[in-house]
Amino acid sequence: MTTLPSIVYRDYVQIPVERVGALIGKGGSVKREVEETYGVELEIESSTGRVCVKLLESSNPANLLTVKNIIRAIGHGISPERALKIFGEEDATLHVIDLKYILGDSRNNLVRVKGRLIGEKGKARKLIEELTNTAISISDHTVAIAGKLENVEVARRAIEMLISGRPHSVVWKYLYSMRRRLKREGFILWEPRVEGLESMEGTTEGEGEGGESG
Repeated sequence: MTTLPSIVYRDYVQIPVERVGALIGKGGSVKREVEETYGVELEIESSTGRVCVKLLESSNPANLLTVKNIIRAIGHGISPERALKIFGEEDATLHVIDLKYILGDSRNNLVRVKGRLIGEKGKARKLIEELTNTAISISDHTVAIAGKLENVEVARRAIEMLISGRPHSVVWKYLYSMRRRLKREGFILWEPRVEGLESMEGTTEGEGEGGESG
């Protein structure tokens, strides 16, 4: 007789109903990968978006937080592939900015700020992602940032600068300055892939650390 693994703890995460399919994956592939990798069971209510995470007795208790972050990231619009990759590494975190908390209920302000964060054809969001090696998803009224802790902090600061109305050029200078500093300190192990970034970076040389002047 097969003995089922004991469940030592359970917790719940709420995600939008429209993101349930992404969490489950084709043929249950994403759900299965999360369960097998982290030693958990996921009970997903498709009609409500409520996810029960059951930690099995043989699992590392730290896996519970990791799995919850993966689920939350997917719920906020980050692709399952990126979420699984990011949280498969140490020191990964998820930070969510509530734009309504900052801007209030003004729909016009929300649309305007989201436009600044996304940029033409998504270029602003993509640039922040590339320069900080993070995954960023901008949904109805939230901005979700996933990545290594130090990189998420840089991306968060850049996004908050844009929300407050700082010019894009000032924010790019800040990002390139921080990228150079992190590279010197050994945190940067990637190169940006967006076409034209290298030439843009050259225009920021000579700026003070932080690049917020002007």
